[in-house]
Amino acid sequence: MQTDSTKSTSWISKNPGRCGGDACIRDRRIPVWGVINYRLLGRGWGDILKAYPVLTEADLEVAWDYYQKNKEEIERAIRENEEGEEGMVE
Repeated sequence: MQTDSTKSTSWISKNPGRCGGDACIRDRRIPVWGVINYRLLGRGWGDILKAYPVLTEADLEVAWDYYQKNKEEIERAIRENEEGEEGMVE
C-alpha cells in the first residue's frame, strides 16, 4: 500500500530531457507549476481537469501536496515561465 508520501515522490518526476527538468505529474509532460498556477489564479479543480483530461483528482492532490512541500521551487518556475525569455511583460 502506498502512503501519501510515497505517492508524492512516485507520482511527481523530474527528467532533464522533459519540460526543462521541471517537476511533472507522473511521466507526463504536464509540469506541476502549470497546474498549480491555474489553481493560484482561482481556477477550480474541475476546470483544471477539463483543461488536462488525462489527469485525475488524485494527480491534482499529489501536485498540490508537492507544491505545499516545495513552494519556492514551484513559485520560481511560475515566475520564470511568466517572464519568458524577454523578461516580465507589462
